Amino acid sequence: MLSGMGRAARAAFGRISRASSDARNRVLVDMADLLGARRAEILGANARDVESARSSGMADALVDRLILDEKRLLGLAKDCRNLADLPDPVGERYDECVRPNGLRLCRQRVPLGVVGVIYESRPNVTIDVSGLAVKTGNAVLLRGGKETLHSNSLLAGLARSALERNGLPADAVQFLDNPDRAMVLELLRLHAYVDVIVPRGGEGLHRFCRENSRIPVITGGVGVCHIFVDASADVARALEVIHNAKTQRPTVCNALDTVLVDRAAAGDVLPRLVRRLAPAGVRFRAHESAVPFLTRGGTAPLPAPVEPAGPEDFDTEWMSLVLGVKVVDGIDAAIEHTNAHSMGHSDAILTGDRANADRWIREVDSAAVYVNASTRFTDGGQFGLGAEVAISTQRLHARGPMGLRELTTYKWVGEGDYLCRE
Repeated sequence: MLSGMGRAARAAFGRISRASSDARNRVLVDMADLLGARRAEILGANARDVESARSSGMADALVDRLILDEKRLLGLAKDCRNLADLPDPVGERYDECVRPNGLRLCRQRVPLGVVGVIYESRPNVTIDVSGLAVKTGNAVLLRGGKETLHSNSLLAGLARSALERNGLPADAVQFLDNPDRAMVLELLRLHAYVDVIVPRGGEGLHRFCRENSRIPVITGGVGVCHIFVDASADVARALEVIHNAKTQRPTVCNALDTVLVDRAAAGDVLPRLVRRLAPAGVRFRAHESAVPFLTRGGTAPLPAPVEPAGPEDFDTEWMSLVLGVKVVDGIDAAIEHTNAHSMGHSDAILTGDRANADRWIREVDSAAVYVNASTRFTDGGQFGLGAEVAISTQRLHARGPMGLRELTTYKWVGEGDYLCRE
């Protein structure tokens, strides 16, 4: 089954990679139109997935990741139109030079090829990835989770319809609707047809792909995100950034997991932090270093929403309204803790000290680092990329949100006047 899909994807890639930018943009506009025209059908299919998830006992915070409502559907349609309006990176020439021998050299962007995307929960990924692939002349094999099977099947079919209606091969977007987990392993071994694998899900999925794939894997989308409150920070404004990073959408990979507080500011910051976030439902896991600042020197019980942190808590991506807190002795300790625990996603410093801000930027080894801003900005749309295939936390080829350019590679182009090497 999958080998046939792979062959079809490779053939479709040959056609869509040669299609004009205008043709590919028309597909994106058509996808947006179809999302509106088939809104009731999409919402109905999604409601079936959500009801099934709730019946199975899935936590509300995780169910939220499955939901497609009117607002999210309108957002997907808008993203498709925005993608159509963005410059097409395919064919772009850069790093142009003329060698002393007269050879004119440049790099020219070309599509990656056939991209296998394995993802969980969020049905918006089906449209985001399909749209990015169409825009960049790639083909995709999509394998979503069983929890959104109805939504994903319908959305992938919609993308295929848009391709067909515009004279491009429907098989440039294919969805693997078999929920059998054995299909994931088969996809990871489809190296004859698939050029790269992009997993979007938990650490277990990423580890499974790294250990079993015969195809290059771009990992990311898993992160223990930090904010360090420096002694020089404006505390009132810092609390609002922390509130946003933690509570705006706690189930996503760029949501805040750990707050580090400079010891010099901890007596002021920590009690105010609990008072500000607790009404939003946030529960805290306090490192032993933070306990004295929350319990009048350790002589009183911890406030109701605060529990002592366990040994694994600072290596946990919470995906919920749980927040770790720890007191550190200055920026050296904050950087050391962050690099040891962050998984390289998104980490921020809140500070009024430019030297400390520059050190954070230079020394924190993450795909996105922030000064006086929420970690929630690590997102393809927020970065002006239109959308994203994933957020890469590795070092090769792409790092951070993977938008249009990250879905291309390049070829060297050399031009001469019947030039021979001496």
